[in-house]
Amino acid sequence: MRAEAERWFRFAEEDLRVAALVFEEQIYTQTCFHAQQAVEKILKGLLVYQERLPPKTHALLYLWEQLSPNPLSDFKEEISLLNLFYAPTRYPDALPGSLPDGYPSKDIAEKALQWATAIYQRAQEYIKRSAIE
Repeated sequence: MRAEAERWFRFAEEDLRVAALVFEEQIYTQTCFHAQQAVEKILKGLLVYQERLPPKTHALLYLWEQLSPNPLSDFKEEISLLNLFYAPTRYPDALPGSLPDGYPSKDIAEKALQWATAIYQRAQEYIKRSAIE
């Protein structure tokens, strides 16, 4: 794997670890934020792996649409939902109503962490498979 893509995945792993740690501390806004950040880095890492320059954006769905082939094609809904967490989980005055129920609940944070972990695992499987071919 190209070294640059590997760096993206290493940073994504760290975001996943932080998301898990803050989830255990019941800090659900940061769980969701770091899950979103992990997925952003996974998507950019996949683009780099596919020898493409990742755009300077935080829009997860846009990044997802740039993948070709797209090993995460069945994660569109999850990626769309994770995309909601970028600004509202960072700033108390972020777009009012951008998170439907205000602060993320424990259930939402747990789902965000599960989705980000599943997306990370799928990306790793894709890289392993394509390295063999």
